[in-house]
Amino acid sequence: MTSLQHALADGAVVLDGGLGTLLESRGHDLGSSLWSARMLLEHPDELRSAHREFFDAGARVAISGSYQVSYEGFARLGHDRAATDALLASSVQLARDARDDAAAASADGVERWVAASVGPYGAMLADGSEYRGDYGLSVDELRSWHRPRLNVLGASGADVLAVETIPCLAEVEAIALELRGTGVHAWVAVTAAMGRLRSGEALEDAYAILDGVDEIIAVGINCSDPLDVGTAIRAARSVTGKPFVAYPNSGEQWDAKNRRWMGAAAFPADLVRDWRAAGASLIGGCCRVGPAEIAAISAALG
Repeated sequence: MTSLQHALADGAVVLDGGLGTLLESRGHDLGSSLWSARMLLEHPDELRSAHREFFDAGARVAISGSYQVSYEGFARLGHDRAATDALLASSVQLARDARDDAAAASADGVERWVAASVGPYGAMLADGSEYRGDYGLSVDELRSWHRPRLNVLGASGADVLAVETIPCLAEVEAIALELRGTGVHAWVAVTAAMGRLRSGEALEDAYAILDGVDEIIAVGINCSDPLDVGTAIRAARSVTGKPFVAYPNSGEQWDAKNRRWMGAAAFPADLVRDWRAAGASLIGGCCRVGPAEIAAISAALG
């Protein structure tokens, strides 16, 4: 199989969309602090089916359901570290199984890959900290927290790690230091608003840190407004030549008071093509982006 890194040199690759969004649309309640990670315990078959649905919609990369998996979160349910490690590995295997299902059904010769999701420290807290970046932890503390999951997912058989929704420079630096020298390929996507990291720090500084690590094959943005993508691409291009990954939210806004999404999606085909023209090589979606939107992205990219 061609590596994802080499495939990026040949043109844009379509990612999947919001796994949690799709699972909710299929009738599952993801209201717990474990979010979609709870499905690994209760309905692993549904995760496999959801990955397959994204592949069938035109995605060539499935991101595993490990984003919200943490030792702390599963310890609260009585699972020890070994059991959590097994769940991390199983999240990748489910995505790999879905890829094999899609390949066998289509017999189209299209190459597909699996990315192991590595969520931020804030996802474990389940209090929205990943959208503020105000952890109050040092780089070394964040390195220690990320290290065990990175080791397990790096050995899981995934084609690449998807380190995503990173909100602050301290966590960017921690990830970069942990990946350096491992030989494990990863992309790192930050979350941003108004042209800066959620912490208020400069996007350029984040991408400059990531540029110095050979294992990081792409940098980018996720879980952000689609209108922030262009700014992020320009920031990255000012400091690094690495491929860019873009998978923003739908563009709808969350009304926390009434607990509902407001507004309309902002994923027109012209905007997706603009991202590709500006330098995005991996393009998909995050929250509120389902298989229909991924199919539209695939069609827009030809």
